[in-house]
Amino acid sequence: MPGLVEAHFHATYFNVSELTDLDIKYPVEYVTLLAAANCRLALECGYTAARSGGSLFNVDHWLKKGIDEDLIPGPRLASSGREICSVGGLMDWNPDFRKIGMEGLALMVNGADEARAAVRKLVKDGVDWVKTYPTGDAASPDVNDHHTLCMTFDEMHAVVATAHNHKMKVTGHCRATEGIKNALRAGYDTIEHGTFMDDEALDLLLERNTPCVPALQFELASVERGAEVGLPPKVIAGHQETLEGGAESARRILKAGGRIGMGGDYGFAWNPHGDYAKELTFFVNYVGFTPLETITCATRTGAEIMGRGAEFGTVEPGKLADLLIVDGDVLADISLLEDRARFLGVLQGGIVKAGRYAS
Repeated sequence: MPGLVEAHFHATYFNVSELTDLDIKYPVEYVTLLAAANCRLALECGYTAARSGGSLFNVDHWLKKGIDEDLIPGPRLASSGREICSVGGLMDWNPDFRKIGMEGLALMVNGADEARAAVRKLVKDGVDWVKTYPTGDAASPDVNDHHTLCMTFDEMHAVVATAHNHKMKVTGHCRATEGIKNALRAGYDTIEHGTFMDDEALDLLLERNTPCVPALQFELASVERGAEVGLPPKVIAGHQETLEGGAESARRILKAGGRIGMGGDYGFAWNPHGDYAKELTFFVNYVGFTPLETITCATRTGAEIMGRGAEFGTVEPGKLADLLIVDGDVLADISLLEDRARFLGVLQGGIVKAGRYAS
């Protein structure tokens, strides 16, 4: 079968249990080592390609270079680097009195001019994608919950215009309905989550043929393991709402002929790296996709999202031999993809990089 594509990959997230784990707990040198280990693990899990959903500093850009030059093992990467959010938005959690800002993880903007300036910094970093935060999340129920807008349309439009001018693509963390519609009207190239999608939002998505990456396994893990790791009841309830809303939106998108990518937000203590294929099993058992629909989302659509559908994502002449050889019938039991012991080979460009054949 084609190698899998993780369409929302956070290489620099490692066992995150509190906000400081994301940006200030470790020096960037150590984070880079952790991220390289995550890349190797993703490849061993059958993921031959991945699109970054944001990383600390510019680590994923250099990981991409190292992987492309065969210095380190990992999935073919589309890089994203630092994310963009408005001041006071979801990612702006370091209080001003600490005097440390958020420059390592996210660029904070006020207004369209600052949004353009932030994108230009990312242009200099050489990344492929610009990740933004148009809406809040269940993780921040008191200030920026999953129905809150965190960027204005003018800021979002300025990001898209500047990024597209430099041939970069734009995506955004979009849960609130109006945030989804703002992103689509601004010209976003993908929508992350797309949680609360009404008829108008769905029509806009289909009209533009914009892919959506729901990233629902994180929501399930937050509900199932939230109490265990100390998430407040209000946060867990919010994740339950986003789980149900996101699943329903995904069903509607697929039924209407839209495109869905698979992956998202691994690297938290309760949703660790290495569990990527749980997302696929979840979409079959809970959301109601067929195994073939799910695998298509995790291969062909993932490659299309990366802008590399002509190179990989399907098994056919003329494409790169990025392949996963599985001992078993994944269409009969998609959970086989969760078991690395069943992988005979993980190939990139025809070369065995992981699996039993690698040894």
